Amino acid sequence: MKYKIVIDSCGELPFQYQNDIRFERVPLGLEVEGEVIMDDENFDQIDFLKKVAASSKCPKSFCPSPERFMEAYRTEAENVFVFTLSSKLSGSYNSAELGKKLYLEKYGHKNIFICDSESASCGETNQALLAAKLCEEGLSFEEVCRRVSEYRDHMHTYFVLDNLETLRKNGRLTGVKALVASTLSIKPVMGSEKGAIIQLGQAIGIKKGLAKMAAAVAADAVHPEEKTLMITHCNCPERAEAVKDMILQKISCGDVVIMDTRGVSSMYANDGGVIVTL
Repeated sequence: MKYKIVIDSCGELPFQYQNDIRFERVPLGLEVEGEVIMDDENFDQIDFLKKVAASSKCPKSFCPSPERFMEAYRTEAENVFVFTLSSKLSGSYNSAELGKKLYLEKYGHKNIFICDSESASCGETNQALLAAKLCEEGLSFEEVCRRVSEYRDHMHTYFVLDNLETLRKNGRLTGVKALVASTLSIKPVMGSEKGAIIQLGQAIGIKKGLAKMAAAVAADAVHPEEKTLMITHCNCPERAEAVKDMILQKISCGDVVIMDTRGVSSMYANDGGVIVTL
């Protein structure tokens, strides 16, 4: 089956897929102090983090246009699988759906499956790589859609951030007292529920926060030996490795993938943040 995997740029791709023609990341835009930075192959994480740290204003993101998604669907592949960050956090999913309508109106029929990941970052990647694996196994378009949707519905997302201010100022936190937590060095352990951010617990200090997150991952895991543990970090590989070790001391996983965040995830995770999906 000829296929193409499209993800918005909140999701990362492991190194071996970054130049693979079967995969495409559709970039979101970032804005810091009036400067627009595209989350594409030219994104410089360190420079971006410096600009965010130096700015008194909260950075913002904007989703790709429907036309940009439509162009991503223009491919010889018979089947296109699209993964976006949670529709409760961004308009990217709606833009991808509109892009599908534009494509079908202009070019005619194509199998295009658009999946609201109900997650972000490595959550998108986890689902996207599963879709590619199922396609390589020769499953039908309909069966891949069903299996990916089922996986999405049982996948868990967790994260611990050093700084919640960007999420708070952009209205992504509703039940978490981000400012108080930051002041008191309390690190909330966060997760998602149908794509909305929720608080799972909290700890004093980042090390205890990461340990509590690792314990939650292990406690929630169902048949982890059949799944891929994905960890994304923002400029803190040592923390990601520590989280991996803490989780693998408790459970065995089918595979482990660790990635550094790209633009959108770097903006929200901030320097030092760690995201986990399983």
